[in-house]
Amino acid sequence: MAVRHWADTLKKAKKTLLISDGKRKVHYLFEDGSEMAEDYDLKTDELVLRKCRNKTTFGGQGQWTTEVGETIPNCVNSDVIKENSSNPLFMRKDTKSSFQWRVRNISYPVEVYSVTVEQTERCCVIRTSNKKYFKKFSIPDLDRCQLPLESAALSFAHANNTLIISYKKPKEILRLEQELLGELKKLKGTSEGDVDCKTQ
Repeated sequence: MAVRHWADTLKKAKKTLLISDGKRKVHYLFEDGSEMAEDYDLKTDELVLRKCRNKTTFGGQGQWTTEVGETIPNCVNSDVIKENSSNPLFMRKDTKSSFQWRVRNISYPVEVYSVTVEQTERCCVIRTSNKKYFKKFSIPDLDRCQLPLESAALSFAHANNTLIISYKKPKEILRLEQELLGELKKLKGTSEGDVDCKTQ
């Protein structure tokens, strides 16, 4: 079963743990050279950030892509062209029981939106009847575990200029997350400032 395969892949990965800024920061190095970095809130155990990167064709390090959490722009230079802050901003922020996405800066009334599951493309699609916003997004967690996308698990709400889309986590994912959290809590990590700096 693919869920077990992903669980085994996570178990076999070389893991490094750092406790810093009230977060449990875990870095995974997989056998194929790809990497994953996750940050968990120490108080709630909630996943606040997940980034992944693969090796490039020539064996170098690829770019990090943010899967969960807010993407922080690399540019601090004010001369660089940056996205208008009033543009819709799409990000994922999960809860314990649901995968959740937020589209900020989107003010249309709730009846304008439709959020559907596209089985053929294995993705979810946000549409607006006024044709002002369109977005396709996948759920990598389900893809990795080869679990089906269920329309019944999908719901959405709109409040404070933010569209909130929720997808109820399947029981297989909830079990896997509990198992993984148990493993991570057993890891011996370093706290910031504990790192031994060996001098040459």
